Amino acid sequence: MELPSSSELHRLTVEEFDTAKLLAHAAQQSRQRKYSEFLIVDIDSHHYESDHVGEIYPYIDDPVVRQTAQSFAQTMKLPMFPQRGNEQDMGGRITRAPTRRLEKSPYKGAKHDSTLTLRWMDAMGVDYTCLFPTPMLSLGLHPQPEVETALSKAYNRWLCERVLSDEPRIKSMLYLPFNDPDQCYEFVQEFGDKKGVVGFLVTGVRYNAVHENTYMKTYALLEEMGKPLAFHAAYNWQNRYMEQMNRFISVHALAFPYYNMLHITNWIINGLPERFPKLKTMWIEGGIAWVPFLMQRLDNEYMMRSSEAPLLKRLPSEYMQEMYYATQPMEIVRNSKLMEASFEAIHAETQLCFSTDYPHWDFDMPSTVFDLPFLGKQAKRNILGQNAAQLFGIADKPWKKDPASGKMCYAG
Repeated sequence: MELPSSSELHRLTVEEFDTAKLLAHAAQQSRQRKYSEFLIVDIDSHHYESDHVGEIYPYIDDPVVRQTAQSFAQTMKLPMFPQRGNEQDMGGRITRAPTRRLEKSPYKGAKHDSTLTLRWMDAMGVDYTCLFPTPMLSLGLHPQPEVETALSKAYNRWLCERVLSDEPRIKSMLYLPFNDPDQCYEFVQEFGDKKGVVGFLVTGVRYNAVHENTYMKTYALLEEMGKPLAFHAAYNWQNRYMEQMNRFISVHALAFPYYNMLHITNWIINGLPERFPKLKTMWIEGGIAWVPFLMQRLDNEYMMRSSEAPLLKRLPSEYMQEMYYATQPMEIVRNSKLMEASFEAIHAETQLCFSTDYPHWDFDMPSTVFDLPFLGKQAKRNILGQNAAQLFGIADKPWKKDPASGKMCYAG
């Protein structure tokens, strides 16, 4: 049988596939496992903010940066974000990414994004999701700190006004411009009480040390407000260490846990859990396997050279057991005993939170947690929703039956 041409495949993709069809098996899983009977909170999903620069750039305060960004978008047809290559492209085998702009919806712009987000959430049985940008995960490498600040502030304002205020099932932890510590503090002040903002985010691909004193006032403010601080890993193939690898599979396997390990090590060894004991931290998109490894490694080093971490009162692993972690990408369970030991090491029943990473190519469905044979019923419920609900202050499922009309309506 002759395979269709790329143009024919694109036409078929646009005409024949949409979110509901692409996730038909996910919807089937949702019904079979009766996800509707308990709360599912996804703490890491994505959209492509680069699709909406025409809406985002007017929110930029600095007139020079705003004009430059708008001109760049018009002449180069690209957003003013650091552009990674197409390493994550799967050669046409995954159709949801290239056709997301073309899926039919009665809306445009941000509303279109919200509609597509709700479609995949409903298909998977997800009640709430925490939405993050995608190209901006590399914005920390921008050579001009003022550009990172301007773009991220504009994006945060756009997200709050056009998405979070309009759709109560979509939440976010807002981007912090970590290259400018003073602006980080101001961002928390400006956005901390906005509707749908459940915390703040530091993108891991950057060269800032998280223990620098200039960040302490931001951490103190977050602790006072009760807002968690998340670190989201990504990759940078241009890093001199990563450049030694000749396949993206190698970069993807190592880079995501690497950035989480780098920042969490600085966080712990410099005593930040002791300085801010009520500040909740979360580590996103590095999988799980790296956490027990680092626990053992840091404990071993600390027991031999504890004088270099004078603020610590406990073993590094004990602080790590009080932090929160995202499931995705859940490592394939080839060795159930090893995975079970990893879950036990990180206190998964109370500290692990489900994440899809949808619509990226390596996304996970709720079944990655639900089908684990060593988890009890309550542990599954905690990881799939209750842990994140407690962390983010989400009360219950978003829908309830209106006693007057008998119809389902939003419960918030």
